[in-house]
Amino acid sequence: MKESSVRIAIAILLTGFMLPAAAQDYPKLKAGLWVMERASSRPTNPPTSRPNRMTLCLDDSVQKQMFEMGAGAMKGMCSKHDFKLSGGRATGDFICDMAGSQMHSKSTMVLDGNSAYRTEIDTTYDPPLMGQSQTKMVITARNVGPCKPGQRPGDMIMPNGQTMNMRDVMNGRKP
Repeated sequence: MKESSVRIAIAILLTGFMLPAAAQDYPKLKAGLWVMERASSRPTNPPTSRPNRMTLCLDDSVQKQMFEMGAGAMKGMCSKHDFKLSGGRATGDFICDMAGSQMHSKSTMVLDGNSAYRTEIDTTYDPPLMGQSQTKMVITARNVGPCKPGQRPGDMIMPNGQTMNMRDVMNGRKP
């Protein structure tokens, strides 16, 4: 798998599943197979949008490890990580250094119990990062039942059909 695909997958997970990572008590998501769809756009004329769909086999231990990794990454990169969780709604305001650019991200996550969520993220980059000064992203995710036979917790199927295991990636193994 290409290194850029791995970085994209980790970025999506950090922004979707890891939004609440700065909180001491994060929302506990239902174990099983999750379908995540991401649509992002950047202000261009005309606007562009690139939807992506991934699946992730999630259990409690993988979720905990992902949140811990996200929290650790934020401590090293972010000068501001305000997070508030109230009932089924979480908001975040983060300022992080990323590849020589200051990223300011504001996000809102609305949970539907422990089996679905929708996250909207507005981010600006100064100076622009990879030619982008602003992005908007919407991530929707839902639990669709048990993981498929033969899947290990942490297995993620990328939009291109390739499989990688997040637990392996978080433990430093190459996909």
